[in-house]
Amino acid sequence: MQRVQLSTIDFSIYFANRQSAQQALDFHHQTQQTLTQQFQQLQQDHQLQQEQIAQKQTELQEGTKRLEQLRVSCQENRQEITHWQTVHDQQDQSIWQIQSGLKALNDAKEKFAGNMTRLDERKASVQQEYDTLISRMLEQYELTRSEAVQQAKPLEDSVQAQRDLTIIKNQVRSLGSVNLESVEEYQAVSERYRFLSEQMQDAATSKQELEQLIADLTQEMCRLFTESFAKINRNFRQIFRELFDGGDANLLLTDPEHVLESGIEIQVAPPGKVIKNLISLSGGEQTFVAIAIYFAILKLRPAPFCILDEIDAALDEGNVRKYAQYLSHFVDTTQFILVTHRRSAMEEANVLYGVTMQEDGISKLLRMEQDTFESLTEPGLVPHAERQE
Repeated sequence: MQRVQLSTIDFSIYFANRQSAQQALDFHHQTQQTLTQQFQQLQQDHQLQQEQIAQKQTELQEGTKRLEQLRVSCQENRQEITHWQTVHDQQDQSIWQIQSGLKALNDAKEKFAGNMTRLDERKASVQQEYDTLISRMLEQYELTRSEAVQQAKPLEDSVQAQRDLTIIKNQVRSLGSVNLESVEEYQAVSERYRFLSEQMQDAATSKQELEQLIADLTQEMCRLFTESFAKINRNFRQIFRELFDGGDANLLLTDPEHVLESGIEIQVAPPGKVIKNLISLSGGEQTFVAIAIYFAILKLRPAPFCILDEIDAALDEGNVRKYAQYLSHFVDTTQFILVTHRRSAMEEANVLYGVTMQEDGISKLLRMEQDTFESLTEPGLVPHAERQE
């Protein structure tokens, strides 16, 4: 038998729970996308913090090197001062010895006193110039006297040397000052990195839990759909045989491996007919097939209230009566309202509601109980009913 897709049969009542589950699944997918975006943002922040940590570590290393150089220079300066202090002490000691040993030579001392004074003044001036030069060399070039002597070279062109000196000064100035807060900044960046790492781990864990929840929910949906579809198929086969007085019918999934995305095919074989396509059925038979499917769903999940609007329009009177009588199988759980113009359906109803026009231009609502309806079964006494409960 030819399989065809079920596209026009209304399964809205049965699949209400399926749609609700699908909405929950969509919500979980949206939540997963949000967590994925947050996880990507955390990765970007993590990369930025890594770059900042590397930069701060470089600055810290440069500052440490500069501090070490300053410490070495300071030690050398102290040694230089100690050396000259020793020299000064030795000279004072020599002067004291000379003064002690030359008491007899007071005249010569007085003669040379002026010269000594001038020499002392000159010495102090030279010492001051020397100290100034050493301090300037240390402050501007971070060089001690000994280092300067080792690195000194003869100048062949003083103008070019002055230009080179200006360029070097500009380069030193562009290096900027030592950042003494590098350690504190490194600690702050490390703390931020640790916090972001924990957040990223939490996001990854949440993602795994959400994916597991979605997988479990999908598996449960597949199980419920498969079980319900099997029950509907059994009900459809039974009801089809009862309505058609025989034959066979079946509902098949086009993709059994993926039931939630699968289509549904209808296979029917009325008694005495070989059907290759549902189009080969008459309009009444196609309607009867649709009614059988609806009754199969209603049997699995009864609804407390149901309105059937002109679904018997394509049926002949015999099938209308069969369809109306079959509704009695569900009256214990479902209350039906039939909108119909068919006499056979009206005869099976408990209460009739209709609109009559006993006077021209004046419509009137008519309500009739089943007992009253049976008493008016003689030809010409049954009113034209449009609604039936």
